[in-house]
Amino acid sequence: MEQYTNFAKVYDLFMDNVPYEKWVKQIKDILQAENIYDGLICDLGCGTGTITESLANSGYDMIGIDNSYDMLDVATEKKYESGNDILYLCQDMREFELYGTVRAVVSRCDSLNYIQSLKDLKKVFALVNNYLDPNGLFIFDMNTVYKYKNILSDNTFAEVRDMAGFIWENSYDSEKRINEYDLNLFIKLEGDTYQRFEERHVQKAFTFEEIVSAIESSNMVLESYVDADNQKSVSESTERILFVVREKGK
Repeated sequence: MEQYTNFAKVYDLFMDNVPYEKWVKQIKDILQAENIYDGLICDLGCGTGTITESLANSGYDMIGIDNSYDMLDVATEKKYESGNDILYLCQDMREFELYGTVRAVVSRCDSLNYIQSLKDLKKVFALVNNYLDPNGLFIFDMNTVYKYKNILSDNTFAEVRDMAGFIWENSYDSEKRINEYDLNLFIKLEGDTYQRFEERHVQKAFTFEEIVSAIESSNMVLESYVDADNQKSVSESTERILFVVREKGK
């Protein structure tokens, strides 16, 4: 089963509880502290383009990269509606290519947790470093081991909206630190008729030490990290960490 195919149709519907405005403000505060008020920014794992659009509205020249055609179809529709000049590329982040360097790369909403090995994570970070301007910034978040082990674990989640619903059956292998969830989607057609779709999603829980090793192996420098939810110091119960990394040589 492929990821983010049929889910793309209702993705934004179920992401209405995600604090996108807060996340965009976090990104802009970090960029503007470095006097980055404009120029090229790459949104890696951009999904349906919500953050990409918001940064474009703030005056940045945006490139969005995702490996789901279906998610990018939704993002492209938003682009046509807003009139923003955004370049969307359907690429795997493990081998993405840009036409030149950018002032910053951003990746939010645990997109990087879809990378399932430390080797591949290092490959992604090396590519990011390659396409950053000198002293450019890489701003990204990742879910923690704590979240997968204690919050998601072997639980089942369900949500219902007017036009769709889902059942999410989660399982976490604490030895391999691999999180899998089977997503059963029910999308309303006409009247009281619903169509059922299935997707399987797989993510990896990287330790903090592994993430730092991937940063260092790419010749980037870790500038700062905070709890992404409250912007306070990272604790044992932090569910998502926001990292700020700087390019320091190719």
